[in-house]
Amino acid sequence: MLYLKTLVIVVQLLSALGVIGLVLLQHGKGADMGAAFGSGASGSLFGASGSANFLSRTTAVLATVFFLSTLALTYLGSYHAKPSAGVLGASAPAPVVASVPAAAAPASAPVASSTAAASPAVAASVPGNDVPK
Repeated sequence: MLYLKTLVIVVQLLSALGVIGLVLLQHGKGADMGAAFGSGASGSLFGASGSANFLSRTTAVLATVFFLSTLALTYLGSYHAKPSAGVLGASAPAPVVASVPAAAAPASAPVASSTAAASPAVAASVPGNDVPK
């Protein structure tokens, strides 16, 4: 999955740089960089209006690739792998932690009143005591 995400990032970066370069090369109303590179010349490879059509179509294609790669990165970023089912096909059970050791609280011991201080082992096992206040 990491290789796919890296590939999509590279495609997005290259398409973004391509769009930036092609927009700068296109001939606008004013004097822009396109005029400096001769994109408006009538003796060009694509003819007088052919270069404008070629550049605008190429820009549109690269913009589409950029948007698709952005959507792919959004999908890959929101993807969360499910936990493995393990060898036997069932998920691993959570470890069971005993709340009170058997030696610390015998079954015949009376229940402590609410005013009495609880032992540290019992106080640490009560839910919510580990949350800072």
